Amino acid sequence: MNLKTEITKIHYNKDAKGFPVKLLEFASIFYGIGSGLKNKLYDNNIIKPQNVDACVISVGNLTTGGVGKTPVVSEIAKYFISKGEKTAIISRGYGGKLSNKNINVISDGEKIYYNARLAGDEPLWLAENTKGSIVITSKNRYKASKYAIEKFGVTKIILDDGFQHRKLYRDFNIVLMDSEKGFGNEKLLPAGPLREGTEAFKRIDRLVIVSKNTDHTRAEKLAKIMSKKMKIETIVCKTEPDYIYNIKTGEKLADNAEVTAICAIGQPEQFYKFLNNYNVKQTISFDDHHIYTEEEIPEGIVITTEKDAVKMSAFNRNDIYALKLKTVIDIEQLLKNYTI
Repeated sequence: MNLKTEITKIHYNKDAKGFPVKLLEFASIFYGIGSGLKNKLYDNNIIKPQNVDACVISVGNLTTGGVGKTPVVSEIAKYFISKGEKTAIISRGYGGKLSNKNINVISDGEKIYYNARLAGDEPLWLAENTKGSIVITSKNRYKASKYAIEKFGVTKIILDDGFQHRKLYRDFNIVLMDSEKGFGNEKLLPAGPLREGTEAFKRIDRLVIVSKNTDHTRAEKLAKIMSKKMKIETIVCKTEPDYIYNIKTGEKLADNAEVTAICAIGQPEQFYKFLNNYNVKQTISFDDHHIYTEEEIPEGIVITTEKDAVKMSAFNRNDIYALKLKTVIDIEQLLKNYTI
């Protein structure tokens, strides 16, 4: 039994009961005290965030797990780049072997310097899919931002998963919410998926409901409900399956093929649902950001996510395919009332 998987099940089950749940709820009391105290210190200007000489936009979420931040970060960066802005994406680099105590330039906007094992799957994906954007990983977002400004002349900084990182001042806070999972059981960590309590809502400038489906009715209704309830402008981001391609040759995979689906993401079930045009004989889920060995990949045709594919690209296999998703979001509406 994988402990992390079992705890995640509790996070998204409002009816979960028993001693483990009580134990997690007890631990949540202390987490809530610490989180709440930190926010009060910042909210009352007892601790002040550090400023940099560039506009900073944070893209984050209130819950743990894969909500779909990375493609949204990429779309925002591409928008600014198209406007002639020198843009950097700053990530903590979770899952990469590079020390995030350092400032690691994954890409200077033209050249990519590290593989997925060193950089982390998400920073590498961002570097490969956001041409022209500087991608940096570091635990110290302030120092990384200053470096990006001084070294590359950056005017726009996007914090990937930066909502809880209050040490760096940001001009605009975007928070994502999964249309299916919502806020789970609405409890704080570790009893639930919430990273912060309700005090966080007032810091949100724009809420984005991420719809990982082919029918976006639920997401659109939820956006209206959350906009009215939280009094925050809310929009929908549509994430849909586009096509499946061979990660070595680019060849597309025909429908109805017999495949094994494998991934290491926060919410694997949504990925598997996108494969209903294929004969999926087996699904294999690893912990989020898992670093694969070639021996872990089963024989036969394998379909994975693009985030996982960057970690398999060096394998001596010609039968690994990735699901290409398309992200549909109105960036102009997303950044409405934000001065570029």
